[in-house]
Amino acid sequence: MQKNVGSMDKVVRIVVGLSVMVFGYLNESWWGLIGLVPLFTAFMGTCPAYLPFGISTCKTEKK
Repeated sequence: MQKNVGSMDKVVRIVVGLSVMVFGYLNESWWGLIGLVPLFTAFMGTCPAYLPFGISTCKTEKK
């Protein structure tokens, strides 16, 4: 898949993902597993939800 998640977007996804996971853990809830989604997309550099809309937060090289 094509990379479409930029560096700032990755940082936000990691912070949100970890926050949701910690919240779920502290509340003894399975909802903490939802935090894996933004973490996965951050580490892979691809967000499937961006693809149909053609969104990319990656910097493009000027030619």
